[in-house]
Amino acid sequence: MAKNNEELMKKFNMWGVVKETGVDDEGLSKFYNDYFTFPLFKDEGLVLYNDFFGKRKIALTTYNPLRLYRGYKEMTNRLNGKSLDGNMVGEGMIQGGIVIFDNQGNARYAYEEIIGDELVIDDIVAALEDVANDEN
Repeated sequence: MAKNNEELMKKFNMWGVVKETGVDDEGLSKFYNDYFTFPLFKDEGLVLYNDFFGKRKIALTTYNPLRLYRGYKEMTNRLNGKSLDGNMVGEGMIQGGIVIFDNQGNARYAYEEIIGDELVIDDIVAALEDVANDEN
């Protein structure tokens, strides 16, 4: 997203929030070095996760084993196509997302992570453009 929208992204600071360290620091280091080279912060009390995403945890969307398997295969194929590898280390039940703040620190948009689904980049870019235009 950042590479395709460089001018827009210059108007924002980007940083990541992680919920745990000391569990899979090798995986966290790989994530930082290979995929997300912006600053990372640890949310000790899960404040951002709880306030913005309501303590959401992974839940089954179906009990149909064929649909579960198909969803798993689709997600695996998408990850493999992007040269990403899944990770089963650490606490993996809490879901996060993306929060977009304005230059006053007010949360303007929040997008919840849906495990297995890609982010809707067009919606996120539209939100960034809206916040950037409001600040001009």
